[in-house]
Amino acid sequence: MPHAHSHDHAHHHHGHAHSHGSATPHPAQAAPWSLLRMTVAGRLAAAFAVSAALWILVLVAMR
Repeated sequence: MPHAHSHDHAHHHHGHAHSHGSATPHPAQAAPWSLLRMTVAGRLAAAFAVSAALWILVLVAMR
């Protein structure tokens, strides 16, 4: 037996306290360091340091 349903799919938009328009991106913030600004050698050194720290953590945990 078919019956009719009335559904209201209205979207409610709540206002957000942004200081810029919706089409404008967030203003850039100064980063103390950036992976994008590092040289290739710096990135490799950072990757090696993180890898070494993780291996030390693994070896200590296995002890």
